[in-house]
Amino acid sequence: MKTAPKKVINGWAMYDWANSVYNLVITSTIFPAYYEAVTGDGNEATSNDSVVLFGREFVNTSLYNYALGIAFLVVAFMSPLLSSIADYKGNKKKFLFFFCTLGSIGCSAMYFYDKTNLAYGLLCLIIACIGFWSSLVFYNSYLPEIAAPEDQDRVSAKGFAMGYTGSVILQIVCFVFVLKPELFGITVGKASQISFLLVGIWWWGFGQLALSRLPKGTPIATAHDRGSIFTHGYKELNKVWRQLQHMPILKRYLGAFFFYNMGVQTVMLAATLYGKSELNIPTPKLIIAILIIQLVAIPGAFLIAKLSNQIGNFRALMITISFWIILCVIGYLLPRDGVNEFYGLAVLVGFVMGGIQSLSRSTYAKLMPETKDTTSFFSFYDVTEKIAIVIGMFSFGYINELSGSQRNSVLALVVFFAIGLVLLIFASVTKHKPAQVN
Repeated sequence: MKTAPKKVINGWAMYDWANSVYNLVITSTIFPAYYEAVTGDGNEATSNDSVVLFGREFVNTSLYNYALGIAFLVVAFMSPLLSSIADYKGNKKKFLFFFCTLGSIGCSAMYFYDKTNLAYGLLCLIIACIGFWSSLVFYNSYLPEIAAPEDQDRVSAKGFAMGYTGSVILQIVCFVFVLKPELFGITVGKASQISFLLVGIWWWGFGQLALSRLPKGTPIATAHDRGSIFTHGYKELNKVWRQLQHMPILKRYLGAFFFYNMGVQTVMLAATLYGKSELNIPTPKLIIAILIIQLVAIPGAFLIAKLSNQIGNFRALMITISFWIILCVIGYLLPRDGVNEFYGLAVLVGFVMGGIQSLSRSTYAKLMPETKDTTSFFSFYDVTEKIAIVIGMFSFGYINELSGSQRNSVLALVVFFAIGLVLLIFASVTKHKPAQVN
């Protein structure tokens, strides 16, 4: 196949520009800091604060992790059904629009979240998370359709780079609101709430621009084989699983991805609350650190893609995972109030964060067989990712509640990365090529 025209590629990358503001503002910076502020006791000497929800007392940071875990569990359950329907009916573009809208509404609704309505705030967080990650199922599935195999690393990296650039632009705007609220006659809390609203508007607005350039899907069902689309969805998932039994490289790669991505995503989702609660990093400096991560991630994604071209995807991933193991140990050892050390860790994390996500996605696309069921295959990839995140987030929160320290949760992530590295080594020595799909 040939790579799609530049207009289509840019349109596809533009969706990363649109939705990555959720990842930066809602997942990584302002919302976690705002959540910690409205659920904390105001005493910076304590690293763990408690909240009560539905009659049970939780560590506030653990409750946040559990809420995200629930959201990812919902996504993991829905995505195989939805993505298979999209392939079956040829309407993945409509699903992308729906979840883009759902996520945008969830972010915008956070404007009304304050200390008086904890359950409402967590519900908005769950809705936004479901919208973001469900939309990625359909967004990712476009990659093998618009880019030739030799261009997939480059196109995938371009998407991530666009995402980091766009998210940093809006983050700076929100940063001004949060740091200088007096210029606008508002409080810091109101500045945070306005930021959530801006994320929803940005995501939805630029998302429509991306959607206008993406091609429509082509139905793979024929008139005589249309049954229940709900039953068909899970049958398609089972079909992918059966095909994987004859694709040893792809099957082992997914096993490795399951474990090392469990570590990567948990670090990304829990880093802000770790810095805020455990390391006592002030919110402005915490936001600066996250911005550093985003800026460094742009060249990191391209450099790791270039490294993969020189030494191969598997070896590049092995090096990157090994680096992540070292970063977890460093994170565990960081001193409380160590702002400069936290900045240094942010630089290192940023370099490998974008690279490992981009390379993981393009590696999977390369290992996939030639098939029209691209969304179903990427659904399997996304389900693997989401279940890993559920386990990672619940483990992180539970270890924190059990031991009283998020440091122990960070150290436990080393185990996930190590298992992923070992499984990736096994995958790399598998000599069989992936089977082709009829």
